[in-house]
Amino acid sequence: MTGQKSEGDRKHPVDETLPPLKMFTSGLQHVAAMYAGVVAPPMIVGPACGLSATETAFLMGASLFTAGIATLLQTLGFWKVGAKLPFVNGVSFAGVTPMVAIGKAQSPGHALPVIFGAVIVAGVLGFLLAPYFSRLVRFFPPVVTGTVITLIGVSLLPVAFNWSQGGNPQAADFGSLTNIGMAALTFVIVLVLRRVLRGFLQQIAILLGLIAGTLLAIPVGITHFSALGEASLFGFPTPFHFGAPQFHLAAIVSMCIVMLVCMTESTADMLALGRIVGRPADERTIEGGLRADTLGTAVSPLFNGFANSAFAQNIGLVAMTRVRSRYVVATGGLILVVLGLCPVAASVISLVPLPVLGGAGIVLFGSVAASGIQTLASAAMEKGDNALIVAAAVGVGLIPIAAPDFYHHLPKDLLVVLDSGISTGCLVAIVLNLAFHHFGRKEGAGAGDTAPDDGVLAEAALRQQPHRATEDATGGTAPAPAH
Repeated sequence: MTGQKSEGDRKHPVDETLPPLKMFTSGLQHVAAMYAGVVAPPMIVGPACGLSATETAFLMGASLFTAGIATLLQTLGFWKVGAKLPFVNGVSFAGVTPMVAIGKAQSPGHALPVIFGAVIVAGVLGFLLAPYFSRLVRFFPPVVTGTVITLIGVSLLPVAFNWSQGGNPQAADFGSLTNIGMAALTFVIVLVLRRVLRGFLQQIAILLGLIAGTLLAIPVGITHFSALGEASLFGFPTPFHFGAPQFHLAAIVSMCIVMLVCMTESTADMLALGRIVGRPADERTIEGGLRADTLGTAVSPLFNGFANSAFAQNIGLVAMTRVRSRYVVATGGLILVVLGLCPVAASVISLVPLPVLGGAGIVLFGSVAASGIQTLASAAMEKGDNALIVAAAVGVGLIPIAAPDFYHHLPKDLLVVLDSGISTGCLVAIVLNLAFHHFGRKEGAGAGDTAPDDGVLAEAALRQQPHRATEDATGGTAPAPAH
């Protein structure tokens, strides 16, 4: 009885707190993995809206600050807000294209207020829809979630490849031997560190690899320190710095579509993360996570930020390091807030060259795809219907990756969804799963028609073996849990 009580009182790894040093370094590793993804959208949207380099830098700091707030909402939560998983939030790439279009359609000085007004409305609408959207979780069996998780990893890999080449296709050194060589060297360093280190050092192998890669890049000439000298010590993102929000119908409709796309991707990401940490995301968890997403989005424009959603690359980091504490990610959220308030501190993180970040990103994003493949292993793939669902969804989801201009003749509003392989693949997987496993099926049909039941059994088996699922998802082969 004493043993049973001790087992029952034991905290789930998601709710554990770690020693301060480990908490900080692990949180910093999350920040390093997502930093480029947070600052990239304002780097694109700012110039498109006619901002100067100084104003664009201000916008980047605001994005870091609001990403930190949204991450804290997700990890710590309050009331019915927050997934309370190690779930990182940041500026969504899904909104970049429509925001650039909105900016070009407005006169100088009005672009950002119109964007912020549309983001506020989209965030409020998403917050109200969260309880209803979360009920769709029953339509995400392993055959759907495995497909989507795999697409998340595969869709992120081109980002790592772009970083590995230098990040800017217009730059003279884009794709140079120096950039690719540094990416390859960082890639090897991360793998070696993961292989030879043990315990805590093994868990922060990505961070150590980024530090080593950055130091090795100094004599090569791709680590630049100029940003440190130009950055100020303190800079608070003044509320409505670019003017009071303006509300234009066309912009609102466009950003509401983006919000639905973000909610779809976040749902898939929560399901993926729930499997990796051994706490499957149920309807209540997804509802809280979506509320945090959308509330963070609605509040962001107050501090000059954009729409927030899940960062899938950090799911790969959780899978790889096996550090599942949500308080680690909350620490990362606090670091983001500090970076947003202290441009000098933000500049230190920005010292990591993109090729170095790209080399580590290949390992990170590949871990996400591996988790999806592990999920598909429990989806009764020997049945023709499930194999067909995966084939069709992956095929459609890869179109924007393999042929980026495939949909260029279609209306721009549709491109918000179609240019996201994660969104299109997810929609195809859901529709085909409904068609094959829900509509037109009778009770007690043939053995080949029992995929939904198999999905339920697979979910149950995964709940009974969370440690093994996490171990397998990260590529481990040992039969015992690694913790």
